[in-house]
Amino acid sequence: MLQKLEDVERRYVELEGSLVDPTVIGNRKEYAKLAKERADLEEIVRSYRDWKRLAAEIDGHKALLEETDPEIRELAKIELPAMRERLDALEAELKHLLLPRDPNDERNVIVEIRAGTGGEEASLFAAQLFRMYSRYAEQQGWRVELMSASPTGLGGFKEVIGLIEGHGVYSRLKYEGGVHRVQRVPVTEASGRIHTSTVTVAVLPEADEVDVHIDETKDLRIDVFRSSGPGGQSVNTTDSAVRVTHLPTGLVVACQDEKSQHKNKAKAIKILRARLLERAQEEQQAELAQSRRSMVGTGDRSERIRTYNFPQGRVTDHRINFTLYSLDRVIEGDIEPLIDALNTHYQAEALKAAS
Repeated sequence: MLQKLEDVERRYVELEGSLVDPTVIGNRKEYAKLAKERADLEEIVRSYRDWKRLAAEIDGHKALLEETDPEIRELAKIELPAMRERLDALEAELKHLLLPRDPNDERNVIVEIRAGTGGEEASLFAAQLFRMYSRYAEQQGWRVELMSASPTGLGGFKEVIGLIEGHGVYSRLKYEGGVHRVQRVPVTEASGRIHTSTVTVAVLPEADEVDVHIDETKDLRIDVFRSSGPGGQSVNTTDSAVRVTHLPTGLVVACQDEKSQHKNKAKAIKILRARLLERAQEEQQAELAQSRRSMVGTGDRSERIRTYNFPQGRVTDHRINFTLYSLDRVIEGDIEPLIDALNTHYQAEALKAAS
């Protein structure tokens, strides 16, 4: 670990020198790239320098234990335990900081929510989950944009897709992907029996144009059609809805929420980019023995990750065996305890794997 930290500090010093070089300053793109790299290393270097300074102080106090003056020896003896405790805490922090960062952590996300088993009840819960994530995003100061939706007659969604923009969105929501199970008495149930339904959530990092190259003239087939709402009712009388097919992979995305054909096309391509980026990254991660997805079982979305039990007011995340008895607050967007528990668990797993 010390060798890694020495290498990081050496690189940090090199970057500081480069950033005052007139040649680099004159190249905006290169300057921005090096400045970002320096910013990424700053916290590690600061903690490492604190560790080195404290380690030197501890060595000095150890030397004082050999002093002839009993008062100096006693003072050193009293201060050493607290100093060693701070040094251990710094070492733990440095181990955490040296973990490889998920390159997607700072990205915006596209959240795709689809009703699974359970018919209309699953559609209603899909709408409730979308509202839950939207409320959480608002609490964080993030922006939510509805990208696409297939509503049902009772106010649910067969499918709903939203873009969430803000600082570090993916780092907070990346473990929300999977099958969410709900247990409750549906509004459509006359006999009062508890039903179990499922909803699938996918969390995709938003892709930039530089991440996924799409040749719109060669790679895409664009079909336009008339938008329709629940029950086949016509929403408007123009062909504003857009279906985009990515010919190389066969992926299809349709958007009809905007009245403008151009806006629907732009949204569909944005969703398509995110899905293509996820596919490319999953292929890369499949080659890594210790990828993030290997930490969460198989990573298959058919796995049940969480249960929302309304009669008991309980939410249980099955991956970490973590239960909250505050379902009413969770559904209103108070999911921070769940997110914190998941991040803590997987960081601990990553530390264990690294050591």
